[in-house]
Amino acid sequence: MWKTAVFASVGALLTGGNGSTASAQTAETASAALDVLRKSISVDVHTHGGTTGITSQAPPSDDLAKGMRAGSLAVACLADVPDGPLLGRNAAGVLAAIRTAEPGQLYKYHLDRLGWMDELAARHNVRKALSAADLESAHAAGQPAIIADIEGLDFLEGKIERLEEAHQRGVRHVQLVHYTPNDIGDFQTGALTHHGLTSFGAEVIRACHRVGFVCDVAHGSEEMVKAAAKVATKPLLLSHTALSGSKAMGPTPLVGRQISRDHARIVAETGGAIGIWHFFPSLEKYVDGLKEMVDVVGVDHVCIGTDQQVSPGAVQDYSKWVQLIGAMLRGGFSPQDAGKIAGGNYMRIFRTAVG
Repeated sequence: MWKTAVFASVGALLTGGNGSTASAQTAETASAALDVLRKSISVDVHTHGGTTGITSQAPPSDDLAKGMRAGSLAVACLADVPDGPLLGRNAAGVLAAIRTAEPGQLYKYHLDRLGWMDELAARHNVRKALSAADLESAHAAGQPAIIADIEGLDFLEGKIERLEEAHQRGVRHVQLVHYTPNDIGDFQTGALTHHGLTSFGAEVIRACHRVGFVCDVAHGSEEMVKAAAKVATKPLLLSHTALSGSKAMGPTPLVGRQISRDHARIVAETGGAIGIWHFFPSLEKYVDGLKEMVDVVGVDHVCIGTDQQVSPGAVQDYSKWVQLIGAMLRGGFSPQDAGKIAGGNYMRIFRTAVG
């Protein structure tokens, strides 16, 4: 099994090959981190797959699988971004929709990206998971797996039947809003035009539960998320953010995408979880960012959603995944709690939402 070789090589890399006390301690931590990853199905709950990933202009390649194997990451929730063709930096330097979609444009682009994922799974050493059983068997076999994810349902264009179509195409995780105004609800960095969630948005959430998707409220305004929680009958996910005013992040242009304590608690109270992105200056600061959210909602409601590769961060490539788990253990998380954050909490949500 490939994991045996990976564990040995990662351990050798981290020990540095010498006999000092410090390197022995590092080796012990590396061994403990790898044990967490053996016992738990680890998940990056929001990623674009790195510099050659789905939002790049690159064709599918083995890069994602190689990185996941190098760091012993089991699962990547790989996010298609349907409003990608509309996005750019506005006058304030903030990512926003700076173009207007033509009818059918985002739907066509979305279908193209699903085709990209199909090719990735068919030819480049990852398995597309459709169920928890798929994730379990891939992990047991040491095969990297992806969950097809959609970041923003702008491609629906009011046609809720397109959710059923996406499910038939293998999508199992959907985010309601992104950076483009849509008819579902308000997003954090845009004008608040819907006062939260629309009636169509509520219908979409109910359809997500009925069809079998993880329902992701990342980018949603606090009022939208509060309304979504009232509609939801299954756990919600908020896949990538950090606590508002995060000392671990420090000064950041991403303030508008951080969330308040109350916002976080709304998600946790559905049984869901909040993913912390990787925009921290070091792995140690990333661990501090995880702790900030754990202090608010508890360890059962925090996960890892790197948002790789939107901007540089602490997990530039997946070879660092095992190092992040090691940093969590050094930072005071128990192996059990590290396993929950690294994937167990998402797996609970996935099993409930998808089966």
